[in-house]
Amino acid sequence: MTDNLQPPPSRRPRTVDAVVAVALFACSFPGSLITLPGRDLGVAWWPGVLLAGVSCVGLLWRRYRPRATVVLTLGCAMAAAALGYLLTVLLLAPLMVALYSLAVGTDRRTANTFTVTGIALLVGTGVLVGPAGEPLVLRLLGPAAWLLLPTSLGTVTRLRAAYLDAERARAEHAERTREEEARHRVTEERMRIARDLHDVVAHHLVLANLQAGAVARQLPGRPDEAVRIASDLTGTTASALRELKSTVGLLRREGDTDKLTGNADRPPEPTPGLAQLPELAASFENAGLAVTVSTEGEPGPLSTGADLTAYRIVQEALTNVTKHAGVHSAEVRLVYTRDRLTVTVANGGGARSGTGSPPGGYGVIGMHERARSVGGHIRVGPRPTGGFEVIVELPLGAHQLERTSAD
Repeated sequence: MTDNLQPPPSRRPRTVDAVVAVALFACSFPGSLITLPGRDLGVAWWPGVLLAGVSCVGLLWRRYRPRATVVLTLGCAMAAAALGYLLTVLLLAPLMVALYSLAVGTDRRTANTFTVTGIALLVGTGVLVGPAGEPLVLRLLGPAAWLLLPTSLGTVTRLRAAYLDAERARAEHAERTREEEARHRVTEERMRIARDLHDVVAHHLVLANLQAGAVARQLPGRPDEAVRIASDLTGTTASALRELKSTVGLLRREGDTDKLTGNADRPPEPTPGLAQLPELAASFENAGLAVTVSTEGEPGPLSTGADLTAYRIVQEALTNVTKHAGVHSAEVRLVYTRDRLTVTVANGGGARSGTGSPPGGYGVIGMHERARSVGGHIRVGPRPTGGFEVIVELPLGAHQLERTSAD
């Protein structure tokens, strides 16, 4: 394994390392003169200072060559012990700094291995060729205590830095997650508004087109009937404008006013739901489609979102029957059970029978998205007896919350 842990340090760390090296080298002068009480120095002072100088110079590479620095400073400390110097903290300071840097820059196993090896070599050197008369306890405990201390401090420093990095990474991940969630919610809201616009525009324009055609056919021979259908056409377009205004109004900022129409204080239109199914069915009469609505079971609690979803799916299915099926009747059946509502929209078949969108349309896609958004599911396909049907199952009450959260 290479000893290079990081690129060469920048100018500021080099300056710090140089200051540390000079300070430790200054301490080597008194450190090389320390002896046991009542004993004279049995060796010249300058070899100890020279060894300390080599160790201090080696500290300039401790940041990106920590293993080599430990080996160099450990060799100098062993040489000082072999010459007979007393291994005090002043002489061991370069080795201690090197071990601290190794513990900060590497893993715990590497730092402990170098530390234990250094203690064993220093103690062995001191016992075999160390200064005579030095107590055995001092030879054993001194190097061990001074070398374990920087390794422990370096390990704690490394773990604290790793913890702070992990906290910073978690905070950045949480921030990215919040931004992605916000974008996802914006996309979902845009898709919901797009589905509402599609349903409203498709439904009312189909009815308006059919009613306008009926007016043109009835006008020559039955002007009274043409007038009645024209009156219904006015109601259809007015209803379309109201629903469009209600849907587009969701895009306005709070506090905006309708300066063009002066309707700033008018309350918003109520959200459509299954309670408006009779009115929806009646709106198809002038388009030549007779819609029957039946209910089975005891109606259960339905959330606002699920209520709107059921209404929009029925509206889309009936609109598709009018456009594509070529039939004159359709059936809407609501079946309530303990935990779900099943809505079935079916027609009796025809030359072009079908309730789905034409190839490339978005009707069926929109119905599937609406059902999934409230924890339900939908099936669209031909009936065994002829014609097409749309079957959507929506959860009721607390079951709706459970299925939505599970999805």
